[in-house]
Amino acid sequence: MVRITESLIRQRAEHNNCEIFSLEEISLHQQEIERIEHIDKWCRDLKIIYFQNNLIPKIENVGRLKKLEYLNLALNNIERIENLDGCEFLKKLDLTVNFVGELTSVESLKANVHLEELFLVGNPCYAFDSYREFVIAVLPQLKWLDGKEISRSDQIKALQDFPKVQQCILEQEAVYILKRTKEKELQNNAEKINEETGESPVANVLCNPDIDNALLVQQQNTEKNQGNSGGNDEDLRETDEDEMNRKFWQEPSYYTPESRLETHRYIEKMRKSKEKDKNHGIQKPQRTLITSEGRVFNVNEPKIDFTLTDNEENNQFILDLAVYRYLDSSLLDIDVQPTYVRVVVKGKVFQLGLQEEVKPDSSSVKRSQTTGHLLLTMPKVQEVITAKRKSKITPRPNSTNPHPDITRTTQSIEKLEVDPSKHVDITNIVMAKQSVAQGPLKLHQSRAPERNNIDFQDNPEVPPLLD
Repeated sequence: MVRITESLIRQRAEHNNCEIFSLEEISLHQQEIERIEHIDKWCRDLKIIYFQNNLIPKIENVGRLKKLEYLNLALNNIERIENLDGCEFLKKLDLTVNFVGELTSVESLKANVHLEELFLVGNPCYAFDSYREFVIAVLPQLKWLDGKEISRSDQIKALQDFPKVQQCILEQEAVYILKRTKEKELQNNAEKINEETGESPVANVLCNPDIDNALLVQQQNTEKNQGNSGGNDEDLRETDEDEMNRKFWQEPSYYTPESRLETHRYIEKMRKSKEKDKNHGIQKPQRTLITSEGRVFNVNEPKIDFTLTDNEENNQFILDLAVYRYLDSSLLDIDVQPTYVRVVVKGKVFQLGLQEEVKPDSSSVKRSQTTGHLLLTMPKVQEVITAKRKSKITPRPNSTNPHPDITRTTQSIEKLEVDPSKHVDITNIVMAKQSVAQGPLKLHQSRAPERNNIDFQDNPEVPPLLD
């Protein structure tokens, strides 16, 4: 039996950062749950719940969910509609393929004034005459029933024929309740036979109400003795198991909550039996990781890529392990020892020996959120002092430099070498600036051109040219 626990709800609340107090939607389908519990106390803000394909026999512990709008209970063992009065905002209820035979229990949904959709397909009450008319008349707030829209004319017709329809439904319901009572008695008898003989009950019991219980016990004891006569022969045991499986699945039985629960338990029993036989077989010899002399073997069972780097500058080893990207970190176990490192990836061992001893206490590990890789940094025990090389400064290429290949290797200032024996006069290296008098601008007359040219004629009427 699977119980609803806090860890199960948190596991199903990953879309809400595993917070359950503010959870609005949860899916608990196909969990083999046999009872609804705790959910109305831990998740008061739930609006949508998926409980389909479980073994729930009763609707309970959901009345405090005031904000609940959609409840899916398809493929369960529910026989009666109840305990939904407190769900004030319930809009959709799915009870497909259950065992609801008491159709009058739908009257408990009158308090759910916001209920618009109801599904009862696959239930025993679905086969009742005038089933649809009765539900429409009892629940006038419905807009859809079993996926079909309810028109105004359907409501008027259902209300007109309601007294007659109600009487018809009550008679069919009484017949069904009587039938269920007999089925429960037969199931109880079958369980008693199972306790006495230690064998699984014959499925045909439910189909033959007049069968003699004594004859059944005798038959099962005979089959049990025949099965034990073969001793511990494996072939005979496998044959008996195959015969039992064939008998269980081929013999007819009623489709009831008890038979569905019995089928589930039988499947679970066979699954555990196969797992036990599988584990009971020859076990694989355990791999030797370290010899008695202390020699460490390199092992890579998960077959993942890795890179081990000896970082001499920082005096440490760096191991880059390409762990699967979507593997949960809880499935990783890392152990750093002075002479080796071991990483267990989902039960498979990765081990690598180290050439020098490292410091386990100073080691660190990181995991990439993008690639999933593990990065282990392991400082060495023996420190090695190495001289650091001076980095050469390479100047940027300059377009004005006629020789770009020639670069300076030092930043020392170059000085001009002068012979001290020679006297150098530096007083007249720079010409003194002439002072410019301030005042009005004066025009300087240009000198008269020299009369060196033979054709030059000096005309006094022509003014002199200015520079």
